[in-house]
Amino acid sequence: MPRAPLPIGTWGAISTWVLQTDDKGKPVKHKSQARFRDHDGHVRPVSAYGKTKTAAERALLKKLQDRAKTGRHAGELTAMHKMSDLIDLFEKKFTEWVKDGKRSPTTLDNYQGAIKNHIRPALGELRIGEATTPRIDTVVAQIKQRAGAPRAKTCRAVLSGMMSLAVRYGAITVNPVREIETIETRPKNPPRALTNDEVTLLRRSLAADERAAEADLPDLVAFMLGTGVRIGESLAVLWSQVNLETGTVQITHTIVRVKGEGLIRKSTKSRAGERLLHLPNWALAVLRSRHAAGIRLDAPIFADTHGGYRDPSNTRRALRTALSPVGSTTRRDLGLTLRSLRRAADLSREEVAKILTWPKTRIELVETGRIKVDHQLVTELLTTYKITLDDQPDLISQVEKATQPTESDKLAWIRSHALRKTTATALDQAGHTARQIADQLGQAKVSITQDIYMGRQAANPAAAQALERAFENPDVL
Repeated sequence: MPRAPLPIGTWGAISTWVLQTDDKGKPVKHKSQARFRDHDGHVRPVSAYGKTKTAAERALLKKLQDRAKTGRHAGELTAMHKMSDLIDLFEKKFTEWVKDGKRSPTTLDNYQGAIKNHIRPALGELRIGEATTPRIDTVVAQIKQRAGAPRAKTCRAVLSGMMSLAVRYGAITVNPVREIETIETRPKNPPRALTNDEVTLLRRSLAADERAAEADLPDLVAFMLGTGVRIGESLAVLWSQVNLETGTVQITHTIVRVKGEGLIRKSTKSRAGERLLHLPNWALAVLRSRHAAGIRLDAPIFADTHGGYRDPSNTRRALRTALSPVGSTTRRDLGLTLRSLRRAADLSREEVAKILTWPKTRIELVETGRIKVDHQLVTELLTTYKITLDDQPDLISQVEKATQPTESDKLAWIRSHALRKTTATALDQAGHTARQIADQLGQAKVSITQDIYMGRQAANPAAAQALERAFENPDVL
């Protein structure tokens, strides 16, 4: 009975022998060889050399493993290959998709983080055939518990893409990720749009804030409210894409930061993102005012201090700071007092934040009066400075006055995406269809626009009238 052929991408027994000796007959060169079945089905001898038998066999083993990977990329996977091999192939494929413009480089960075921190440690040593639905479901559930639902969703998407690739390469017949439990969470901040009064307060607050003005935020926020575009899209618009006569602007690109490349201007995330938008007169007036100050057609309308592209992350940070508006005079005075006490304790903001395990920016927000403080917060700070609040009657009085609410506190909840929600909700209230609003926002799926960006309307008052007419005859009931 004939011997069964080697599986594709595998090799037979390794043979090693002495190839060369010195004058004393001591072996100085060895050769190792094995039969390897390539992805085309042909069996070929593969050899490697080394000073010792062990070195030659190790060199051959490395050569065979590399050859198996090369053959696999060009041919098939098997259920016996490790998940780490599938992960390598998926990353290679995804990188090619990014180069071809089919995927975003920021998505690649996000996926690689999920692979490095969660997927490879949990599943890398399993065989592909061992990555069953129950095992993957358990891993995703553990990621959700440890890193949160958003990260678990990302890992689920990555695993689904990997296992789909394994199906296409013949390693398995069914994607096991399809049947794992759906990750559902209640959003921390449900869709919420600004009211007209809040929009007015926001624009007035930004205009009066010197730091917001230095960061060019008043005009940027006005542009975002008038168009509904994302921050990255706003920062990518060139003056050559603005037509002040027709009052239109072309949205075609977005600014992203790619690891190893820096800031790049790339096409929008989908074809739906490429759109021509008409500007309201008040947003058009903002651009005309900026245009009158002097422009270059190849420059962005919202440039950095050197006339180049602005970093979206830095802009979001500046906006978050501005949306925690400067509070009352007493709050600012308290912040200055706390800053003086920190300096007297010879501590930096970073050192205090590390001790209290706070975000680094929180100390700055407290000291500039941008956070509503309370007795507990001040006590924690002073304890770090080795000061007891109860021994400082004047400071206690200052804290009590600073804790009083101010009008600017109404803006503390706002984040940049609330501007898009505000634009979408305003169009919805004006009678625009969900499809029209999705086109304005550059959303490919209307359902996303409805579920995420359009604020819920009050209950329909006409419903009661319709039901009254339908059932006004008691006999009908």
